[in-house]
Formats: sequence, C-alpha cells, structure tokens
Amino acid sequence: MLIVFVSLGPPPLVFLCSLPGWRIRSAVAGDFPSVLELWAAAAGPTGLAETTERLSVLVHTDRQALLVAEAEDVLVGTLIAAWDGWRGSFYRLAVRPDWRRRGLARTLVREGERRLGERGAVRLTAIVADDDDAAAMAFWMALGYRRQPRRARFIRHLAEGAAPWPDDRPGEA
Repeated sequence: MLIVFVSLGPPPLVFLCSLPGWRIRSAVAGDFPSVLELWAAAAGPTGLAETTERLSVLVHTDRQALLVAEAEDVLVGTLIAAWDGWRGSFYRLAVRPDWRRRGLARTLVREGERRLGERGAVRLTAIVADDDDAAAMAFWMALGYRRQPRRARFIRHLAEGAAPWPDDRPGEA
C-alpha cells in the first residue's frame, strides 16, 4: 500500500493507493520511447514538440519535470510538472487505458504538486484539452482545480514547417 502525503497548506491530504508494484519517479532517457508510445495510446497522435530529442531537452533543463508511473517494469502513466520560477504548470497527464480508474492520475498530480510546492510554487495551472472531455474536466475539478475564466491560451510554433494552428495537424504541441 502506498501512502502519499501532500502538504500544500492545511489540512494535509492523504491518499491511499492499494496498487502493489507501481511507483512514481522522475523520467530518464531510456523512458522516452515508452512515454511517446503512451501519449499516442492515451491521447491520440503526438504533436510537433513530442520527440525523444525534445524530451531530452526537457529533462536536461529540469530533471524533475517529467514524472512517470511504472508497474511491473511497464510505463503506465506520465505527467509533466514544470516550474518556471513563477508558477507550476501541468501538461501531458496520461494513463494507459488499461490502468485508468485506479488512482494513478490523482497520485501523479499530487506528486507533481508536492514537487512544485517544494520548489516554491504557490499557484499551479493545468493545460487540459477541453474538446468535449467532461471526464477530464471533472477529474481536475475533483482535485480542487477551477477553470480560469476570461483567459485564452495563445500559441505559436517556432519550428520551421510547423502548421500555424493546432487544427491543421494531428495533435497539439
């Protein structure tokens, strides 16, 4: 049984996960192909920035940013928990379809919160695809997150030959 304590202010949150044999850790280079496979299986085609080279840059820049959950030597979940010195941001929360509804996504987020809180984050954001995914919205709301009103996200791809808009190409970077 895994017990995770999250101390982001009172009261402390405790999560019990009765899944023997799985753990959450920081990703290493050998995980990158499995991460990309998981993202493709869990959320459709990967985007422009999702390559082993880009993951290498991410982990080189911040060794704690890419969290992976593994069970029985298989990668079953991921979360990017990025810290920019101002706030913490979550991206690419993904759990293998056959491992969903077991508390893994919640535990990944709580571990990301713990790590970002230790680094000084006081505000966290989550980038969540809202294309009619009521389950994803409900998940984040159940964890205490609220959708920020009156804000829009603007993107621009810097890579040469990149589609100017995410809808022009499968997957969003």
